[in-house]
Amino acid sequence: MTSTDLPATEPAPVEREVLTWETFPVAVRDLAHKVVDSGFVPEVVIAVARGGLVPGGAMAYALGTKGVGTLNVEFYTDIGKTLDDPRVLPPLMDTSELPGAKVLVVDDVADSGRTLALVMDMLEKKGAEARSAVLFTKPRTIIQPDYSWKDTDLWITFPWSAEPPVTGARSIDA
Repeated sequence: MTSTDLPATEPAPVEREVLTWETFPVAVRDLAHKVVDSGFVPEVVIAVARGGLVPGGAMAYALGTKGVGTLNVEFYTDIGKTLDDPRVLPPLMDTSELPGAKVLVVDDVADSGRTLALVMDMLEKKGAEARSAVLFTKPRTIIQPDYSWKDTDLWITFPWSAEPPVTGARSIDA
């Protein structure tokens, strides 16, 4: 039998961490309990867009926090592909009320940690007492989140980003 006679094999599927819509509320409640058990009572939840939008809103509800903001940060451009540095995108959040405020920054994952480090540094410079919460933490992160639901070294599939944009939607590259 020659190599051309061998059946073609497909590459092995990439092992992933998969968060489902069914598991998501459990993760958020567990994470919220960690925040509460620490004694930290945030006055404001800041969701890091885009990945932190859904977890940030859910955390605000779980913690009973009415003050919610978003900070748009771009870093990942595709699976495993990033810009040279994370950058804040418009629209910019009004940070004038943050000095002295207790702020919980929420994102989906601390992967490299560079996005989270950027946001935490910005908030520190604004005078906020900020802590961070993520659903997943990767071992290579440069900043350890204050609260994390789960550690993983796998690529993560989130329920809100598991499917590609609908046909005809604005291109991400536009």
